[in-house]
Amino acid sequence: MNTALKHWREAATVILAAGLRHAQSADSLKTGLEKATHIAHKSAFDYQVLLLKRSENSGFMPNAYVFPGGLVDASDFSSDWQEVFQSFTKAPYYGIGVAKQPPETRPPIFATDRAQLGSPIPGDVAFRICAVRETFEESGVLLAVPKHEESGIRVRTEDARDSDTQPTLTTLSGLWDRDVLSKWRSLVIGNSANFIKMCKELQCLPNIWALHEWGNWLTPIGMHGKQRRYDTAFYICCLHDTPHTLHDEKEIVHFKWSSPSEVLQSYKSKEIWIASPQFYELGRMRWFPALRDLHLFAWQRSLDGCEQWLPILLVAPDCFASILPGDALYPEKVDPSGRSGGVMKTEKSLEELQRDSANMHRIVGQDPYSITVQMNITPKYNHLSPLCGTDVDNPSKDHSKL
Repeated sequence: MNTALKHWREAATVILAAGLRHAQSADSLKTGLEKATHIAHKSAFDYQVLLLKRSENSGFMPNAYVFPGGLVDASDFSSDWQEVFQSFTKAPYYGIGVAKQPPETRPPIFATDRAQLGSPIPGDVAFRICAVRETFEESGVLLAVPKHEESGIRVRTEDARDSDTQPTLTTLSGLWDRDVLSKWRSLVIGNSANFIKMCKELQCLPNIWALHEWGNWLTPIGMHGKQRRYDTAFYICCLHDTPHTLHDEKEIVHFKWSSPSEVLQSYKSKEIWIASPQFYELGRMRWFPALRDLHLFAWQRSLDGCEQWLPILLVAPDCFASILPGDALYPEKVDPSGRSGGVMKTEKSLEELQRDSANMHRIVGQDPYSITVQMNITPKYNHLSPLCGTDVDNPSKDHSKL
């Protein structure tokens, strides 16, 4: 881990999508019109996404629904992982593949040479280990491969995309008893280094190959002085079936498996609150009602790379906005330390801001539940803009704004 960072704490999160066949939901009891609306918003999708509700006592985004994830720990970069991944240490990046993105444009979280910081574990590997560990801690879902099945792991050793037209969805092993996993989960929550011990004792490997690079968000510099700020690697993982899920009742007090459109509808109905990155990424997922299509896109695109996004807050008389790279209003030079340039102000109205901007890439809102994405630029690295509109069951009818 990069202990030299002064203003950011490195973290990793995973967008966990799972098929509906054995879907389990903590919100399964719905009646009347509520149930009909619930079915309408999920019917276009054959998968659901896991969201976890943070405790009201959380020091960062209390009561928000978030994707599983958390802070990287020194143990995620421990040399002890070399024994666990012994069969893969000679493959570039342990077989997850080499990003085609030029090194000079890679986000620092991925581009930093971790060997110079004293770790033999590549950053692209360690942040995936972190995401797997945090997902296990927060939801009880263990993204792991039994060691006796490691010969079946697909190793990506070249920049080129694999010739297979349809990669296989990830299936979780039922090898371990729930009581055994529950015991280890408590130990890992108490000490992250126990995750290495668990993998050695259970003879398993964190399934880093199932996590595909998706994005990199930095916490925006807010208006209210000091706040926690994170540099977060976003991954996506597609599971064949919805796994048994159990929140930790500490940091996480509730969980939801819901379709992307259902989550966005619940947010707009003020039933739940999600932050801008979740809103944006769920909008991207709406392009794919079929899980296999989402998985194929994520798998093929993952080696293309991604941008680092530090939203810049803009305050206007009738709205607020998070300005993202590529927007005409995004500053040419950004001070990530937060000492200056974190908040911009304007006297223009929302309508004037839209009219006067040739290039738009911004998240705009008038209250915490009314945000929309305004975007007319082409995303870099073969990624997608959020799918827009209100026809949640027929995405093909959607157009320019979410």
